[in-house]
Amino acid sequence: MSYTAFDIVHGIASFGALAWMLYLVARSPGDVRRWAVAGLLAGWSIAYPFGIAATSGSVFLGVDPMNARYIQHALLLVAAYSLVCFFQFSALEARLARARAAREAIGLAAALVIMTVADIAIPSDLRVAAATVTSTPGEGPVGVDSIAAFYVAANSYLLYAFAAACVWTLRYARGAEPRLRRGLRVASVGLAAISLAGATFVYSNISRWAGSPAAPPIVITSIFLLLVGIVLFVAGMVYPTVVTRLAALRIWLRHRRAYRQLRPLWTMLNERFPQDALSRVPVSPWRDALSLRSVHRRYYRRVIECRDGLVRISPYLANLGVDPAELAVPEQLAHQLTDALRAHAAGETVPPQAIPIAMPQGDGLDADVDRLIELSLAVERTGAP
Repeated sequence: MSYTAFDIVHGIASFGALAWMLYLVARSPGDVRRWAVAGLLAGWSIAYPFGIAATSGSVFLGVDPMNARYIQHALLLVAAYSLVCFFQFSALEARLARARAAREAIGLAAALVIMTVADIAIPSDLRVAAATVTSTPGEGPVGVDSIAAFYVAANSYLLYAFAAACVWTLRYARGAEPRLRRGLRVASVGLAAISLAGATFVYSNISRWAGSPAAPPIVITSIFLLLVGIVLFVAGMVYPTVVTRLAALRIWLRHRRAYRQLRPLWTMLNERFPQDALSRVPVSPWRDALSLRSVHRRYYRRVIECRDGLVRISPYLANLGVDPAELAVPEQLAHQLTDALRAHAAGETVPPQAIPIAMPQGDGLDADVDRLIELSLAVERTGAP
């Protein structure tokens, strides 16, 4: 049995996602929804190599092709059941969700029992052909009760589970916040496509059972719908997280840029007022450039330290008799700051009367930071010490 590059990437991504979800489950073992997602990922991931082995007619881990197909489908059924449970526990009160999950388990158990009996009943000379029938549209054994029962039971339950998940997704989306609602609607379209593919699979199974395999275009169309549905479902489910992370990344980048833009002003004031530093631990330039952690904390700290330094130096600016209009021009204020800092260093005594410096044009922290950045860039341009 050989693996393609896609198979390898799929395996790494699936088992990587499963490992991450198991980590989240370990952190919150009481969260049933995380357990449900873990069940979905576990069934989906572990089933994949068994499906490849069954399709190629190969023995995998000592398991013959038909038993590999049985394991694959059994795991996919458990994954589909977990998906339904996830949406039920998301949309319903816990007690009611548990009752519904118990009822859903009856259908899962019935499908697994039928599959087990059918797998055992498949003639030994047809087991490889029965395992590879899904990879040979229009070919393979027809009219065999045990083979038909196996695939009809498996695909019928998958059809039901994905259709039910689609309904629950739409129900859950009604009360969700806008970002999550958009993602759930995309996911519901994917589940609808998967359900349509499942209906086509069931039709193909019954048609083969009746002695006339479905035409290859029908099978190929159903496979296409399945793949598109999976892509849309995954995209819809990850959409809220991705959008949230992108928004957080934009804030992170803005804070990091502002932190670095404030360096000239902060350096000027910190050298004169080191007691205002909120953190006495020195940060190396390389660590400052490469660190991916604590950006927000360091950003807020630098803003506060800059503003505190301006408050401390403002009486010296007032003592210089500076025209208030000059204080509104960043380059002029940068030069005046230099003179005021020299006066402070010389030990001059001035009245302790603070004046407003680099005041923002609007309300909020962002407006204040923008004003401080203007002054800091002016300090850098003018070469003020």
